[in-house]
Amino acid sequence: MSIEIHQKSARWSDIDLEAIAGMAGRATFERLGLDAEAVSLAILATDDAEIAELNAGFRGKPVPTNVLSWPATDLAAAEPGGLPAMPRADVFGEIELGDVAISYDTCAREAKAAGKPVSDHVTHLIVHGLLHLLGYDHIRDPDATLMQGCEVEILGKLGIDDPYWEKDGA
Repeated sequence: MSIEIHQKSARWSDIDLEAIAGMAGRATFERLGLDAEAVSLAILATDDAEIAELNAGFRGKPVPTNVLSWPATDLAAAEPGGLPAMPRADVFGEIELGDVAISYDTCAREAKAAGKPVSDHVTHLIVHGLLHLLGYDHIRDPDATLMQGCEVEILGKLGIDDPYWEKDGA
């Protein structure tokens, strides 16, 4: 597995993003039956200012967000709730997935609000971003159900609680 990390914000130095991305990647690819060693992708570890610019440029939303993804290939299922297509290796046996950007500022703020460790939330967002690269989405309800189910299963295997479960009184 080749994960190229571009750290653009010094705040990321508090987190071992390389280890988290590797762990999240292996768990995600194992769950989906992909050979992790054949996969390559890039992660931009940035801040709210830069991710807001990216969000404005690519989605027309000039506000910060936690994670953005740019898949190399559109693998989305045509039917709501359908499984995305599996990525194909190129002539060299490599699977180029695409790029993910993640904002430390938004991630840390969300983790604090949820009362969970930043590293757990970063892991969740990396898994979420990887699933987007692999054709999963959450726009249509059946797709959201499928994607969230995968996320919960992958995170559970990593010892991370269901991020969609709300505590009583929350």
